[in-house]
Amino acid sequence: MDRFTALNIFRKVAELGGFAAASRRLRLSPSAISKNISELEAYLGMRLFNRTTRRVSLTEAGSLYYEQVTRILDDLDAADLSLGPLQQSPSGTLRVSAPTTLTLLTPVSRAVPTFLERHPGLALDLRMEDRRVNIVEEGFDLAIRAVDVLEDSSLVARKLMTTPHVVCGAPSYFDRAGHPHAPADLQRHNIVQFTLSGHSDEWVFHRGAQSVRVAVSGRYKVTSSLAVRDALCAGFGLSLIPWVYVKDAVERGLLRIVLDDWSTVELSVYAIYPSRRQLVPKVRAFVDFLAAELSSQS
Repeated sequence: MDRFTALNIFRKVAELGGFAAASRRLRLSPSAISKNISELEAYLGMRLFNRTTRRVSLTEAGSLYYEQVTRILDDLDAADLSLGPLQQSPSGTLRVSAPTTLTLLTPVSRAVPTFLERHPGLALDLRMEDRRVNIVEEGFDLAIRAVDVLEDSSLVARKLMTTPHVVCGAPSYFDRAGHPHAPADLQRHNIVQFTLSGHSDEWVFHRGAQSVRVAVSGRYKVTSSLAVRDALCAGFGLSLIPWVYVKDAVERGLLRIVLDDWSTVELSVYAIYPSRRQLVPKVRAFVDFLAAELSSQS
C-alpha cells in the first residue's frame, strides 16, 4: 500500500460521499479505490466507512481520522507550494462558478481580460449560472455567492461586497398605479418576484425601531434578476432588487426608487472555496481581483 495515495483516496471518498465519485474524480478504477481503502482499514485495524448499497458514510473513527488527515494533507500542500514557482506566478486552469447577473452588471465581466493579461500562464473557465453548484462534487476551484444570509458550511468564505436592496419601478408604472407610501401599500401593486432569493414571498422593512413584514405575490415570477430589471423598465410593476443591478437604470431615469425612507435586506457577495488547501496562487489571485473590482460597488 502506498500510504500517501491511500490517504488521498480516503479523503476524496469522504468528501464526495462515494467510491464511484472518487473513482471518476481521481481517474482511478473502482477496484483501485476499494483496494486502497480496504488496505488502509486493515493497516489501522478499524473500519473507516459504513457501506450500504446506496451510500457510503464515515464511521465515528473515520470522521476523527478524516479531520486529522485533512490537516496533514493541507500542510503538505502548503509546504509544496511555498517552494514552487506557482507561489509567484499563478498558472493552470481556474474553474469558477458565478451568478450571471452579478457578473454582467458589475465590473467583473469587463475586467476579466485585464486579469488574464496580467497572468499569462493562467486560463479561466468561468461558468455563469444562477443555480447553486456543489463546488467539491463538480470540481470548481471557487464559486461566487450572492446571498441575503450565508448558510452554515464547512466551506471558507471571503466577503467581497455588500449592496442594499431597493424597491423600484418605471415612472410609467407609477404614473399608472400610483406610488406606495408605506410598505403595506405594496399589496395593492403588481410585484415582479425573483424566485431564487431568500425573500421571494415576504419583504421585511425597517425604520428606526419599527419593523414591517409584507407578504408579496405577483403574476410574474422569474429566476433571473436581469429579467426582473427588464420587466421593471418595461413598466410592468415594481420589485425589490439589489441596488447594483439597477443603478444604471435609475441614474438614466428609466427606474425610480420608492420607499427609500425604509431600509430592507442587503445582498452580500462572497468568494467560496473548499478549504485553505484550495487557496493556491491562482485562486488567491482571482479572489484578490474580485475584491478590488467589487469594492467600488458597495
